[in-house]
Amino acid sequence: MSGATLSVREVSWQAGQGTTILHPVSFELPAGQVLGLAGANGAGKSTLLRLLYRFHKPSTGSVFLDGHDIWKMSARSTARKVAAVLQEQPTDFALSVWEIVALGRRPHGTGFSGSGRKDQEITESALDTMALLPLAARSFGTLSGGERQRVMVARALAQEPELLILDEPTNHLDIRHQLEIVALISSLNITIVTSLHDLNLAGRVCDRVLLLHQGRTVAVGLPQDVLTPSHIEKAYSVQARVEQLASSAETHLTFHL
Repeated sequence: MSGATLSVREVSWQAGQGTTILHPVSFELPAGQVLGLAGANGAGKSTLLRLLYRFHKPSTGSVFLDGHDIWKMSARSTARKVAAVLQEQPTDFALSVWEIVALGRRPHGTGFSGSGRKDQEITESALDTMALLPLAARSFGTLSGGERQRVMVARALAQEPELLILDEPTNHLDIRHQLEIVALISSLNITIVTSLHDLNLAGRVCDRVLLLHQGRTVAVGLPQDVLTPSHIEKAYSVQARVEQLASSAETHLTFHL
């Protein structure tokens, strides 16, 4: 897998009655980098993600992958380049873990265990990456919330995307599997946009951070330039302090009402 350059130019989105949910947002994300979206509930993070994986068409502006407007590509072509892991999980609990992950091959013309050798190898590799091979024959409906989340990430990896969209990927996960997802985000050679509630996590794994407040950009850039006390106070209406951890060179944010 390899990443694509993502260019977002003045994209906005309005609800049906004309209420603007997301005001114009612009940023550039080089291939292979990770962008973290941060902001309080209702800031517009999920709306922006929906524009990136072509669920909503922008009211204004454009989204480009390697210079190609995703709304001038076919839906199938876009699905071969963009994969999304959402907070909502599938309801077809009768399928096995293998079958769910194999569905990631559908944009390439296949998608079940009877597919060709290449598809089976890619499916197996995605399961292995997420430590799911021992669960491959299990029914999806028998899994815990954390296990289901890992299955959905594996399905996205089986899609072999150039852009991976992750909507709160650490939700429902215990600490161990949160750390595994973080390590995965850091190691994948694809372009990633992920929404994260944990600002310390965002600062740790993201190459760039976009901070939103009520549908508007507060700041976008390097984590150390965006995750400042003044920006965080504007976005969350809380006081923040940057602390240097004694045991390492890392910084840590603490918050106060």
